[in-house]
Amino acid sequence: MQRSRRSVLLATAVLAVGVAMFRPAGGPEAAGRVRVVTSITDLKALTEAVGGDLVEVESLARGNQNLHDVEVRPSLMLRLKRADLLVRNGVGGDPWVEPLVIGSQNPRILPGARGYVDASAGVAIARPGTAMSRVHGDVHPEGDPHYTIDPASAAAVTANIVAGLVRVAPEHASAFEGRRAEFLRALEAAMRRWEQTLAPFRGTPIITYHESFGYFLRRFGLQPAGTIENRPGIPPSPGHLATLVRRIKEGQIRLIVAEPFADRKVLDLVARESGARALVVPSAVEGVQGTTGYLDLMEHLVGALADALR
Repeated sequence: MQRSRRSVLLATAVLAVGVAMFRPAGGPEAAGRVRVVTSITDLKALTEAVGGDLVEVESLARGNQNLHDVEVRPSLMLRLKRADLLVRNGVGGDPWVEPLVIGSQNPRILPGARGYVDASAGVAIARPGTAMSRVHGDVHPEGDPHYTIDPASAAAVTANIVAGLVRVAPEHASAFEGRRAEFLRALEAAMRRWEQTLAPFRGTPIITYHESFGYFLRRFGLQPAGTIENRPGIPPSPGHLATLVRRIKEGQIRLIVAEPFADRKVLDLVARESGARALVVPSAVEGVQGTTGYLDLMEHLVGALADALR
């Protein structure tokens, strides 16, 4: 354990040196805009929604990428080096942020600094019912970290983001608050429409590949009925797949929902053997073309599920 910890610290130090070597000598500021770096694209979209043209936002993870598989790279440290504000997912969903922050050598975004935001504060997090450890796969003892897929979480998340923006740019506080209020009004109207669209399918059981969609399904009255990954982040065993196929047939489950990064061979195998339809949909903003905004993502998900279940 000690040797492993030393290896991690050494690797972080080496990457930090690389950042220092390739750090630009200087450059123009972003026209007075707040430089924000988020860990995931959902948080990027929500920051843009409340920040407008007062912010310049980059995401460390890509929209079609598994949140848990982001590589610690010097280029990501450079993004953080320039940041005024870091907005991260938290709940154990983005642990790779810590070595990146250390390597960036940016005191403005350290935990506890005014430029650090944990977007999960105040969000109702789904907690595991039993004690978990890494033998169970890529699990999260702190709770399910995929909370941004639930549009109802946006109120708390945007409140956290605005609080961070106001700390680093207090002169724009009224603009940030006004944009947040406008966004939440648009979200509330869209929620009513989405609920009506999915209302005929309430209680419908749905299989997912990873556990990315649990919050979304429960929000709209759909029933998570199992996952292709029996241990998150670990390829499913043949025995688990056989059991799952039998459960799908016996329960007459019609739909399997998967992320863009899911193993298509395994997904297609389960769909073919069970007779269920496989539907690949984005699990994050920018996961597919046309989902550049947060409302775009939700509109896409609601429409795709409704079409598949009709």
